[in-house]
Amino acid sequence: MTISLKLPDDLLAQLESEAKARRVTKSSIIRESLEKAFQTTLGAGGPSCYDLARDLAGAVRSLPRDLAEDLKYMEGFGR
Repeated sequence: MTISLKLPDDLLAQLESEAKARRVTKSSIIRESLEKAFQTTLGAGGPSCYDLARDLAGAVRSLPRDLAEDLKYMEGFGR
């Protein structure tokens, strides 16, 4: 199937440049981009909690490595 679309000049220039650099067709780059976009939105319900907070992982240095290992941090939990 063939689809026709209009792109702004700057976006077309970027597409042509990328296609030339990668030695692939513009169509293959567009297909790849659409597949990635649909996987992201239709995948496993979106990004995981870790994906959303990955920049925070390991950011707090003053806590023990695993709070569950130190019973004093678990005192009163679940009451």
